[in-house]
Amino acid sequence: MEEKDITTEQNLENSQSNIANSIDTVGTDINQKIENVRTEEIVEKSPAEEYDDEKGYKEFVDSLPAKWYVLHTFSGYENVAKENLQTVIEKFNLQDRIFDIVIPTEEVVEEKNGKKRLVERKSMPCYILVKMKYADDIWHNVIRTRGITGFVGPKGRPLAMTDDEVIKLRLEKIKVDVDLKEGDKVEIVDGPLNGQFGEVTAIDTETGHVSVNVEMFNRVTPVDVELSQLRRING
Repeated sequence: MEEKDITTEQNLENSQSNIANSIDTVGTDINQKIENVRTEEIVEKSPAEEYDDEKGYKEFVDSLPAKWYVLHTFSGYENVAKENLQTVIEKFNLQDRIFDIVIPTEEVVEEKNGKKRLVERKSMPCYILVKMKYADDIWHNVIRTRGITGFVGPKGRPLAMTDDEVIKLRLEKIKVDVDLKEGDKVEIVDGPLNGQFGEVTAIDTETGHVSVNVEMFNRVTPVDVELSQLRRING
């Protein structure tokens, strides 16, 4: 009987020892993970921490290129988010960091009660586009703005738009050479007015936009289209 008790005690001690070893192993793994996180945090520290003085950091920020970023908003809060962000810019004197805020829109033809009309609507609901010199020091100013839920990017971190995206959304004024002039007859070959014919009334070479009078809805209607959407009609 005593022998059995000794064996049981030894088994119990062995089990406790195994459990302790397992706990130590898990603890070591957790500590290693925490250390890894700390290391990653050090690697991803704010650029502001790399400068010993305010002047050095300001020079760093001034050297940054202004880029376009996409911000996500609550549904229907695009205008509210834009207005509130403009207030934040004024409050924190960010005029030299945030330069432009755009709510993307497009013109579409809608039919209501048997009548067609040209209307403007949001082309990217729940998003606004912001041109800024981004660094981590203004991250909280932006995402804490009422109506804004965060940046669009990996894990919510800002990801600048590409040049192609900026051009496609007509966010920048790019001077272009055109072979059109006022009075030219043109056909609209793309967009909601595809197939319509009209006459050029004005050309903006900086934006690449052309004003055209087209006959629509039984009357002459001025519309604004991109240069790439037009084809001149030889006449």
